[in-house]
Amino acid sequence: MKKVTILAVIVSALWLATMVWFICLRVEFNQNCKGYLKQAADANTIELAIERLDKAINYVELKDWTDGYTSILWRTEDENIGFWYTNIKASRTELEKALDSSQMEQTNVLMKLRETLTDNNENGTYITYPDGLWKYPHNMEFAVFSWIIHILLIVMWILWLIKISEGF
Repeated sequence: MKKVTILAVIVSALWLATMVWFICLRVEFNQNCKGYLKQAADANTIELAIERLDKAINYVELKDWTDGYTSILWRTEDENIGFWYTNIKASRTELEKALDSSQMEQTNVLMKLRETLTDNNENGTYITYPDGLWKYPHNMEFAVFSWIIHILLIVMWILWLIKISEGF
């Protein structure tokens, strides 16, 4: 009984540590990339959009999120990091070109930027980026580790419940 309880606690602690790690990575991504992309999409001036887009691009380049796929089993275009990165870099170039343009042309470029950075669904507007980008390039390791931890957690708790029921 004691061994099963200790194993269940250890596996539970590993699961909890993994969830905390996931949350930290997600928060870091939201603060250093997604938030700036949202602000760039919402910007009312070219200068502000460039400033915010540059912060997101710098973070993406720091993380080396410039090529590859976030998918594990097969490649789908909604998980194509290279396309996404090239697209936001092209948007940055368009913003730079529009700095000396008329107000109407600047507004058009800002609208195009918003359309590039956001999408809509039944829940409203959201920032577009490859699914699972926040854990790239370790998506496979995260998936395998998560499955192992979840399976071990279930097995350990079942064994623990069996041992407890035998005691009654």
